[in-house]
Amino acid sequence: MTGEASRGDFLKFLGTAGARFVMIKQMRASGGIWVSYKDTNVLIDPGPGSIVRCAASKPKLDPSQLDAIILTHRHLDHSGDINVMIEAMTEGGFKKRGTVFAPADALGEDSVILKYALGFPEKIETLEANTSYRAGKFHFKTSMKHIHPVETYGLKFAMNGVSVSLLTDTKYFPGLSDFYRTDVFIIAVVFYQPRPGIDHLNLSDAEALIEEIRPKRAVLTHFGMTMLKAKPHIQAQELSQKAGIEVVAAYDGMTMDF
Repeated sequence: MTGEASRGDFLKFLGTAGARFVMIKQMRASGGIWVSYKDTNVLIDPGPGSIVRCAASKPKLDPSQLDAIILTHRHLDHSGDINVMIEAMTEGGFKKRGTVFAPADALGEDSVILKYALGFPEKIETLEANTSYRAGKFHFKTSMKHIHPVETYGLKFAMNGVSVSLLTDTKYFPGLSDFYRTDVFIIAVVFYQPRPGIDHLNLSDAEALIEEIRPKRAVLTHFGMTMLKAKPHIQAQELSQKAGIEVVAAYDGMTMDF
């Protein structure tokens, strides 16, 4: 299910950086995730460098062909390129098209979208918990509200009969697995070890969730410094052996074909 982007339906990691320092140092790219499904193109969490990663993709990804942009939350590593990607999607605002989905606090008084660009998309929709949305042929549902300093939601969608979930930043709490029970479970693992008082998941949390959910495949991503030092691909191999489930560590440019 991995390889370079093909012409079919696919999900591509434009970046696997997690938290501030990996993003700032660009030890991993922070471009978000591009999903192409039945000729509908969606970009999830365009962090800093998203447009550069689109241009550097092989084959290239054309942001003017985007149908939607989704922000799981407003933090810069998830939203830093939102304005340039809106410009690209709408060809500088000359073609009013596409939908932007974002939590209310990303669109309020301190909007992550600059005022001049608010009118460029065809539609801006506010995300709410446990709600279904659509962009073209791409349908997705939001999770319960996460425990994070800003309003944050994970996502669940299907690709040709394969259910996929994306667990973005949050503190671990009971009940997470109820929503994220899917065939492919993508999980943001920022820390190698627990960091009390910081609302991000660590590797032990990921292991517990994978055991609870028992997906056909789990994909670790959004790595912080401690995870990078611990070598995510090695940690994924060890989790695979423990759980008896395929666990892989995402890398920049990794593509999953459906």
